[in-house]
Amino acid sequence: MHYQADGDCVIFRGLGRAVAVLGLTCVFAVPALAGDLERRQAKRMHDRLAGIPPSETVLDAMETEIISGDAISAAMMAMNDSAFYNVTLRTFATPWTNREQTVFAPLNDYTATVIGMIRDDVPFNTLLSADLVYTGAPSLPIPVYSMTDNAHYVALEDQGIDLKDNLVPVMQSAVTSLPAAATAGVMTTRAGAEAFFVAGTNRAMFRFTLLNHLCNDLEQVKDTSRSPDRIRQDVSRSPGGDSRIYLNSCVGCHNGMDPMAQAFAYYNFDEGTGGIEYTPGVVQPKYTINANTFKYGFITPDDSWDNYWRAGQNASLGWDPGLPGSGNGAKSLGVELASSDAFARCQVEKVFRTVCLRDPGNSADRNEVVTITDNFRAGNYNMKTVFAETAVYCKGD
Repeated sequence: MHYQADGDCVIFRGLGRAVAVLGLTCVFAVPALAGDLERRQAKRMHDRLAGIPPSETVLDAMETEIISGDAISAAMMAMNDSAFYNVTLRTFATPWTNREQTVFAPLNDYTATVIGMIRDDVPFNTLLSADLVYTGAPSLPIPVYSMTDNAHYVALEDQGIDLKDNLVPVMQSAVTSLPAAATAGVMTTRAGAEAFFVAGTNRAMFRFTLLNHLCNDLEQVKDTSRSPDRIRQDVSRSPGGDSRIYLNSCVGCHNGMDPMAQAFAYYNFDEGTGGIEYTPGVVQPKYTINANTFKYGFITPDDSWDNYWRAGQNASLGWDPGLPGSGNGAKSLGVELASSDAFARCQVEKVFRTVCLRDPGNSADRNEVVTITDNFRAGNYNMKTVFAETAVYCKGD
């Protein structure tokens, strides 16, 4: 006990409480009860993962797991809560489905597919290539899934149907007009097509896939050292009459983007029908618009693509050496992108921001991201494990 000059007595051990004793004001530290720390950690994990407080029963069970040294199991308990799917994952995935990157967008097949894949432990590196879409269970009193409108998912949301228990996986090729070889996971969902295949030149699908799933925008991967031979005719070689702008800026994005965006040459979103359009063997007219801008530019003949970023500075994105780096169509491009180191790390970084409520900002955070990313890849790309390991790291002490 330490007596101060004014007659107060203080014990410096943790948080305490003031007690009047013989006219002296004393602060006594009261040791935390056994389990108090673990209980606070359990509640924080549940709050961060599910977005709502746990029941006393769940909190007790999570606390017990943490005390026993198995915080991962405690995190998994939190993810059993329906709110993890209906709120956390809904909010997590929705910005990827629209150009505005807003969470205030209706539930759709892109978001539902992300939620379902995470719930069912589907390897997340198939996100951009699988013949898969999640719909509401057939027994639900809602409109059937349609490739020409979003009524099915609007009804799911309007009726407050629990996504944890009422999403079912089906093959895209079974419920759309796409053949299995033309399906490419969330890229060929109706919502994905409506946002990124509509109008334009289909470069938007490439740019937003890169941004949402490799955590890099075009400005970050700009490399003027790559060959410009596949840049299309619609790109001016002297914007504003100054060729230096093209040579020092535009070329650095288009020389890598255009050869890979060629994978989408047969896709379009038809605003008239409200659905995705696929024309195998026939390049969409949008690929040859504004041909007179630079008539000597590249004319797209088919859906073959090449990854020029396997060399140069963007080799640092970590492309899989076991893949050829070229192919035909969206599915094979999706495999290329999702097999990169950048894809795996991006998923972990997004989860870190969601669960820890901050960017990984110091060396300890960055080392943890590397560890979780390695575990993610070694664990067959299981996203629930990423959420659990991240929640354990940020559970507080």
